[in-house]
Amino acid sequence: MRYSIGDVAKKMDVPISTLRFYDKKGLLPFVDRDEAGRRSFKDNDLNFLEVIECMKKCGMTISEIRHFIDLCMEGDITLEERYELLAREEQAVAKQIAELKAQQDFLHYKMWYFKTALEAGTEEIHMTQTAEGERIDPDIHEQYQAALAKCHDIKELTDYQKNYAAKQQA
Repeated sequence: MRYSIGDVAKKMDVPISTLRFYDKKGLLPFVDRDEAGRRSFKDNDLNFLEVIECMKKCGMTISEIRHFIDLCMEGDITLEERYELLAREEQAVAKQIAELKAQQDFLHYKMWYFKTALEAGTEEIHMTQTAEGERIDPDIHEQYQAALAKCHDIKELTDYQKNYAAKQQA
């Protein structure tokens, strides 16, 4: 089956301008043109576009994606090189996921911190007096970890209901 650029844009949920940009940057050497010079996409071209979109979302540059597409166009002699490129990219994505997970975990900790302060009506519940003055309790992380270990759903731990205090007093 053949698809117009508009059909592909709808199917892939990307703007037509993105597909034209990809073509201009050399990412679509596999796309045919009809008699009038319009792009004419085949079913297999959609597979290539999925690869391009995935690579873009992974953070690969246009030149890195173009290199991969060029390798694909060379055929079987580049199978190992393509595999190794994807394996390296998978490692980079795994690292990004770990970094994002660490950031999310920290956000959950801070949400818990502020939720508990809001429920108490003061941040003082997390403070301790020292010779230098008041500061955050050094055991705060352990308190959070203990609360985290007891909860079944992180939302229980982090979601603050604005009317929580009113419910508690009623």
